[in-house]
Amino acid sequence: MASVLHVSYSDIGGGAARAAYRLHQSLLNQDIDSGMKVRLKKSDNWTVRGPCGGFARASAMLRPALGGLVCRMQKNDNVNLHSGNWLPSRWAREINASGADVVNLHWVGMEALSIEDIGRIRKPMVWTLHDMWPFCGMEHYTIDSPDARWRSGYGKSNRSVLSRGPDLDRLSWLRKVKSWKKPMHIVAPSRWLADCARDSAIFRHWFISVIPNALDTETYRPLDRALCRSALGLPPDRKIILFGAMGGGRDPRKGYDLLTDALGTLAGSMNASDMMCVVFGQGEPKSPPQLPFPIRWMGHVHDDATLALLYNSADVAVVPSRQENLPQTATEAQACGCPVVAFNCTGLSDAVVHLETGYLAKAFDVSDMAQGLEWILIDAARQAELGRAARERALRLWAPEVVVPQYLSVYRSAIWQ
Repeated sequence: MASVLHVSYSDIGGGAARAAYRLHQSLLNQDIDSGMKVRLKKSDNWTVRGPCGGFARASAMLRPALGGLVCRMQKNDNVNLHSGNWLPSRWAREINASGADVVNLHWVGMEALSIEDIGRIRKPMVWTLHDMWPFCGMEHYTIDSPDARWRSGYGKSNRSVLSRGPDLDRLSWLRKVKSWKKPMHIVAPSRWLADCARDSAIFRHWFISVIPNALDTETYRPLDRALCRSALGLPPDRKIILFGAMGGGRDPRKGYDLLTDALGTLAGSMNASDMMCVVFGQGEPKSPPQLPFPIRWMGHVHDDATLALLYNSADVAVVPSRQENLPQTATEAQACGCPVVAFNCTGLSDAVVHLETGYLAKAFDVSDMAQGLEWILIDAARQAELGRAARERALRLWAPEVVVPQYLSVYRSAIWQ
């Protein structure tokens, strides 16, 4: 098979980076020649190439800040990350001079390389979407409505009345249209994001495939719950609800306001002394949220093995997002045999099978989410059956030996195109 070069802002810094790195590792484990090029290298993996030398490292650190200064000239009500990718670099030249037969772009926001740099890459290209940025303006996530600007194009007349300053979303979108003349093969981990790409003004005529993120199902596997709780210092006799950092409360997309309301509803039918919420991804904040159940803050978890212990300690994991691609919290939990509760919307509909591997509540209905949590928590036998089905589905859909052949097919198609 041909040589693959993955291009990403980071290797393991963030969910999208971890997804890219897992694909890279999965290819290597199947004897595929794979390398990775990043601005922010956090691993010690020699197959990942980060900035070399003091100047290159300083430049990599400054680029996001400088690009952010430009982005902040535009004001609007979208609190999600924005990337203009204004700053030029030598990356296109270096990628073109590399020995790679195919380039797999991943999450390249925060000035990893400029929009114009992407258009200058002459190698066959595959782009794995980790959010909406490639077909939007500067926004990494934005509204998914029939009149969304990314569907029809960023015109002068369809800008939000709440926006102020220069229309940098439109400028960024126009730069993408001008620079990206050569079609790329687009890969979306979820059907929702693939449908968005197909309906976007930029990608609607390009090749688009749905391939989920690869997951190490040997690391993320069922373990003895009692041993896992003992290792993490968690009580052996509580029903544990697990979820990610509530720092996401600043971002309405993450839905932590909905989760708080759902837990409040759940408290009306569950004994609080039997329950515990476990939060990973942050330490206890100065002003912790007022939840009806005791909370254990696990802090940032940087390794897969500890994450697997957490999932195996939980009775249920909950992903309350309003908008997601294919959240790894949901796939990791299910690979460990932990049922997941989420809303039936966007990529979450791909992550969970309703009443089979977890519970998909009606979109943004907190009473239904509370009902789903209770439905799982009150019946140990049901919980175990959901966990077994979740594990079987994880092996069937997300194991590297299933995902890698799908990517190899796309790589061959991109090379032959």
